[in-house]
Amino acid sequence: MKNTVFTEKHIALGAKMAPFAGYNMPIQYTGINEEHATVREGVGVFDVSHMGEIWVTGENALPFLQYVSTNDVPVLFPGKAQYTCFPNGKGGIVDDFIVYCFSTEKYLLAVNAANIEKDWNHLCSIAPKFGIEPGKDLVNASDATCQLAIQGPKAMEVMQKLCKEDVMSMEYYTFKQIEVAGIPDAIFSTTGYTGSGGCEVYVPNSEGDKLWKAVFEAGEPFGIKPIGLGARDTLRLEMGFCLYGHEINDTTSPLEGGLAWITKFTDTKNFINKENLLQQKAEGLTRKVVGFEMIDRGIPREGYDVVDADDNNIGHVCSGTQGPSVKKAIGTAIVSKAFTKTGSEIYIKIRDKKLKAVVVKMPFYKGE
Repeated sequence: MKNTVFTEKHIALGAKMAPFAGYNMPIQYTGINEEHATVREGVGVFDVSHMGEIWVTGENALPFLQYVSTNDVPVLFPGKAQYTCFPNGKGGIVDDFIVYCFSTEKYLLAVNAANIEKDWNHLCSIAPKFGIEPGKDLVNASDATCQLAIQGPKAMEVMQKLCKEDVMSMEYYTFKQIEVAGIPDAIFSTTGYTGSGGCEVYVPNSEGDKLWKAVFEAGEPFGIKPIGLGARDTLRLEMGFCLYGHEINDTTSPLEGGLAWITKFTDTKNFINKENLLQQKAEGLTRKVVGFEMIDRGIPREGYDVVDADDNNIGHVCSGTQGPSVKKAIGTAIVSKAFTKTGSEIYIKIRDKKLKAVVVKMPFYKGE
């Protein structure tokens, strides 16, 4: 099992540690609900160094990325980031990720920790067709890079203290390569996964200790706290954000997973699985991921069966929890087409009981 550069700090702070995507990660410190509230109301820090970083460079970087991803990469400009995914050519998704544009010949891909090797192999298998050379134009920098996500309504105020350049006015899904806490060329991005604002900072592993100390020192007057992956999950679920292996996977298409908005069928864009996805769009989906709220008392969990009023199986729960901010039991489920409309009544099988729920529009959390 791998450690991040911050693992010893988590242990020293009394975090409950557990394996996650091959890493020894903090699940919680003082409790998920308390940590969730810290991010919604103030500022919290996540160690997300387990995430993967892959560089794509050279004159063929743009056409390569345009082919392997569903979103429209040419609309990006330096300093702009984009959420997208890799279709696998078999109707499913290799991974969802964020692409950062430094120039038309330089991009950074931030991929999920559990999929780093899979993504790397996928990209390497296609790279030669575009004259992209692994190790030269395609570089896996995951093991050399650490990342902190500073999230919450007070996060940018904290981080401005560590940056000479203006970061308070940065828009969502933008980034800068700037000096942060005296660390040169840090990547400072605003692609948060919590719905409460904030940023992520990427630096070399050698600068991790300096970054951690500076962030917590700057945040002390704001009540900054370290936050575990448990609260990260409840925060993202309240926002209806996908988590690979839950809402999307190797057998769920982007359209089924609710990612039609990042699947661009433009005349100038040819990408993996385009024809099959176009056909799926034309014929209509037979199933789709939806959000739901429990009507009856019970907490939905991943894998629970979803049935109709007559007890016929119509799908399964992808993610579920008691939402700390929304004060409701909420979840996502992939269900048959007939039950995808907002207001549809569905039933979650919890310990052999059929408990009523209703399909709702996401996000669950609408802000204060």
